[in-house]
Amino acid sequence: MPKTEAELFAFLADLGIDVSTRRHPPLFTVADSQALRGEIAGGHTKNLFLRDKKDNFFLVSVGEEAVVDLKQIHQVIGAAGRVSFGRPEMLMELLGVVPGAVTVFGLINDTKLRVKVVLDQALMDHAVINAHPLTNEATTSIAAADLVRFVEATGHDAAILKVSA
Repeated sequence: MPKTEAELFAFLADLGIDVSTRRHPPLFTVADSQALRGEIAGGHTKNLFLRDKKDNFFLVSVGEEAVVDLKQIHQVIGAAGRVSFGRPEMLMELLGVVPGAVTVFGLINDTKLRVKVVLDQALMDHAVINAHPLTNEATTSIAAADLVRFVEATGHDAAILKVSA
């Protein structure tokens, strides 16, 4: 079973990471999320769950306004050829979330370390990063450095690369 939001918050607390979370109606798209601008400060994420032809999986987290060239991103992230979006079944199996709730916090569920995480350099320039806490009915704010600590605490490498145009 995937971890719950409460288990995520307990994991963060055990790491000594302070976060703040705001509840809101379900948000399925960046456009939905933009209605909250001004109420939640910091960089807001757009997350891409991708796979390559050898079934390697990638979670790419960029700023909500970022433009990503899906025809070229494979060269930056180290994929085996071009990438496509991962199937919803694999998203649930690996990250424990559904489409519309894709989040870097899903790495807590990737205990077999099958997903390579890529954080966009421009996103990481923000002092605070905002992402869904395993549900699209809330937004959690975390310091950029603490986000990297979280990723590494899940056993993943936090690759910070320039993936947006």
